[in-house]
Amino acid sequence: MNVSRGSWVNTTHDWSSVVDFDHLAHIRRSPENFAPGGLWHLALEVLAYAADEASSRGGGRCLVTLHPDGSLSVVDDGRGTDTRMDERGQMVKKPVMASKDLRFFDFADTELLPDGHPRRGMSVVAALSEWLVHTNRRLDGAWTQRYEHGVPVTDLEPVEADGTTGTLVHFRPDEPLRSVGVSTEGQLKRMAMMWPDLDILIEDRRNA
Repeated sequence: MNVSRGSWVNTTHDWSSVVDFDHLAHIRRSPENFAPGGLWHLALEVLAYAADEASSRGGGRCLVTLHPDGSLSVVDDGRGTDTRMDERGQMVKKPVMASKDLRFFDFADTELLPDGHPRRGMSVVAALSEWLVHTNRRLDGAWTQRYEHGVPVTDLEPVEADGTTGTLVHFRPDEPLRSVGVSTEGQLKRMAMMWPDLDILIEDRRNA
């Protein structure tokens, strides 16, 4: 039975907030505060969600790929981003890219990422990226959606199931953040050791 969206419990994000334009604009005004360290900090924001999923399931894996165009992708083997059908029969994905993470964003004393900076949520990655493609595969379906600076520019589009579950986030940060650079593979792996339940593989295709 389809359930009214208004009755859904907000845990990490507000289901009623499809796009929080003020929130995204606030991030974009202060990239130095929300993405210290540039691309690598944004990658850690994405990896933190994969680590949450791995921890809840007793372990998980993900692949981080550095692409020649300056983009980065993270794909994990979790359950996929929560996606539900509302009372009108419309598929709705939890607005992790376009609204604030209720656990972290507005709190001074919050979880720190491996680089020592506060975790703020996936919306930081989306808001500070020229484009971001979010694909999630769940047991009951798979969907993809493209964003530009955090604003969805496509509908939530179904994709063919491939027998797997998980989340793929592929993003290209704004140029000033790309120029900051990314740590070496060894440094990335050492920093990510704070997430013992998540096995991280890194593939660098930048010079391929």
